[in-house]
Amino acid sequence: MPGDGPPAPRLAAAFAARLGIAFDDPGLLERALVHGSWFHEHPDDAPGHNERLEFLGDSVISLVVSEALHARHPADDEGGLSARRASIVNAKGLARLARRIDLGDAILLGEGEARRGGRARETLLASSFEALVGAVFLDRGWDGVRDWLLHLAAPELEANAPAGTLKSPKSRLQELTQRTGERPEYRVVQSSGPAHAMEFVVEVVVAGEVVGTGSGSSLRIAETAAADAGFDLLGRRATHRPVDRGGGPGPDAS
Repeated sequence: MPGDGPPAPRLAAAFAARLGIAFDDPGLLERALVHGSWFHEHPDDAPGHNERLEFLGDSVISLVVSEALHARHPADDEGGLSARRASIVNAKGLARLARRIDLGDAILLGEGEARRGGRARETLLASSFEALVGAVFLDRGWDGVRDWLLHLAAPELEANAPAGTLKSPKSRLQELTQRTGERPEYRVVQSSGPAHAMEFVVEVVVAGEVVGTGSGSSLRIAETAAADAGFDLLGRRATHRPVDRGGGPGPDAS
């Protein structure tokens, strides 16, 4: 990167200008843009990476979205509101918001992570977006981060799809298997890679049978992929199950 000195301040200043947010403490935004993989390669060029801000931002996003959905959908019960929130704050939903502001272009990544396509990876974008929200909250306060998030996520918050269609694959699989008294069990069958770029393989088991396998850069993503595959398999089986035409007693049997 051209120029003298650490790249984080320059990158943060350009990104803040693009966002239209004037940070009182630019160091918060600088840290939010430093991924652990870059910090491990350049420990003297930044005061730290963004994982603590990620922890904070996760809670801030959940509260802002929960409050907005509670106000917008007075007829929804707790389950419906939870399904709506999950569709916005899951990794896929947060990555969508991150792409909306081109966050991937502003993140400082280690060379290996960048070569592996980290800027486009859902989990990395989602966690970086959480860190950004944490930084905005600390700098601009509750009203500032709330107004910014409500504007950014307006299309998702204003969507009016039936809540039942927004349930996560894990929820849908659990509801399907409960009809037969079974519960899905998730097993990690493989984990590999460095700490900042782990890859997991998970299988989901129902009644002793592996019905789905999924992989991803976090356990949550791998479990979700496995649940999606399991729901698809069991759903197709249920659809094609022959109707029992019986050999039992007829209506006149005593």
